[in-house]
Amino acid sequence: MTLSDLVTRFYHEVWNAVDIDCAREILHPEFDFRGSLGPKRSGPDEFIRYMEEVRAALPDFQCNIVEIVDAGEKAAARMSFAGTHHGKFFGVDGTQQQIEWSGAAFFTMREQKIGSLWVLGDIDSIKRQLNAHPKVAFLDPCE
Repeated sequence: MTLSDLVTRFYHEVWNAVDIDCAREILHPEFDFRGSLGPKRSGPDEFIRYMEEVRAALPDFQCNIVEIVDAGEKAAARMSFAGTHHGKFFGVDGTQQQIEWSGAAFFTMREQKIGSLWVLGDIDSIKRQLNAHPKVAFLDPCE
């Protein structure tokens, strides 16, 4: 199985279908994960907890692969993410609003499993959609 096959399964089966068994099957026991929505996690069980936390806020959360670039032991995916905001997310209580954002994911393979993943998402877009940006005071340089 190629890394792009694993990436496809990771998003379609693990995230979108919430298949915990698949997560344990395709993630390396020492899986290293850093997502843009939370802290670093290690191992399949910590990742599964992260996934449950995201789904508590966005129960219908979906990950859509726009493009995958596979370089053998490493791969990158251009992504779009969407979900309906039902629970606390970025400090904002559920608004029932559909939110969408883009991101990029960088994978490495280890022993024919996903060994690491680093996701960079457009967090500013999420905060704008939820009106979660703190008010910024602009200073007048002439004062």
